[in-house]
Amino acid sequence: MLKLGTQWHFTWIDAVQKVPADAWNRLAKPLPTPFLEWEWLSNLESSGCAIAREGWLANHLVLLYGDQIVAIAPLYLKGHSYGEFVFDHQWANLAYRLGIEYYPKLLGMTPFTPVAGYRFLIDPQFAEDERIVPMMLAEIDRFCRSHHIASCNFLFVDPEWKHNLEQNGYSPWMHHSYIWSNQNFATFDDYLQTFNANQRRNIKRERKSVLNAGVQMRVYAGESIPHSWYGYMYELYSDHCHKFWGGSKYLNRKFFEKLAHNFQDRLVFVAGEKADYPKPVGMAFCIRKGDRLYGRYWGCAQEVDCLHFNACYYTPIDWAIAEGIQVFDPGAGGEHKKRRGFPAVPNYSLHRFYNPKLEQILIPYLQEVNSYEARHIAAINQELPFDFVPPSLDA
Repeated sequence: MLKLGTQWHFTWIDAVQKVPADAWNRLAKPLPTPFLEWEWLSNLESSGCAIAREGWLANHLVLLYGDQIVAIAPLYLKGHSYGEFVFDHQWANLAYRLGIEYYPKLLGMTPFTPVAGYRFLIDPQFAEDERIVPMMLAEIDRFCRSHHIASCNFLFVDPEWKHNLEQNGYSPWMHHSYIWSNQNFATFDDYLQTFNANQRRNIKRERKSVLNAGVQMRVYAGESIPHSWYGYMYELYSDHCHKFWGGSKYLNRKFFEKLAHNFQDRLVFVAGEKADYPKPVGMAFCIRKGDRLYGRYWGCAQEVDCLHFNACYYTPIDWAIAEGIQVFDPGAGGEHKKRRGFPAVPNYSLHRFYNPKLEQILIPYLQEVNSYEARHIAAINQELPFDFVPPSLDA
């Protein structure tokens, strides 16, 4: 614990559960992202998914004023780079060749969750206090230097928080996601009208394909989700990982089942149902908070043509329009999303290197990579089959 005068002080904790849920959520729930809330992070840790044995050693920083929690930085010491979706393996190889210990590194993100929105959690009463973030970063600097940690990395940061980190000496690395935005659509047909004629026909064909296979698409949210589906969603997710990700999966059954007890109000399941099958033949697992929807996982028990597109894109978009959702992040990867209403938009990770050699090499490298990534995003969006006004891309 580091003292800051008579009132301000820091403490480092090794589990989300060491902060009461209501105290944590008083800081987290005002944020747009649901993935920094106590329940989501606690479930990841207590289920055994994000724990030291799996390479995720919780090392959360808490700033207090007297007995009051003012700010929290959810952080992990990482012994590898898996489950981050920001691929720095070349950096680790470079460090190895230079004789530098790259791991453990300090990481700020929600484990296994490549969704923009990470930032420090700050008590709304202190939201305008410009001392908070620099104090937190200074303590992180002290911790990393005293423990000979080569870098601190914040992944998938809140876009509004990016410049704050840059002003405090962090270097940005640009990546991209595929995000759907609601352009004042009143119906799914309004969404279809933004496409050129060829792709509009293609989407209609893909939607009709599942109907012709006898599959009905339905959305279940919150309490309407059958309890048995949480374990079943894990089975679909696990099978999908085995078939397409070489068996690599990060979540276990316990994590999914825990959500039924403390995160149900945020959950949306998109199910493809057949009359002759006792459970959905395919399901997508989404999270909703306010006017934002996030697609997380998907799997199927039967291969049905275009079921994936319907469960993960079209049905959620149809539901999002009806529910007044403004932004839908369908999940990581996949340039096929661009043909279905999801343009490429930038997201950022921010990095500080405490080893002078890494800093000297990687900061100029990031500047070059960011220039390339900006051109790559622009190239993707030049091929969109629908109307789109691209954002300005600053690195």
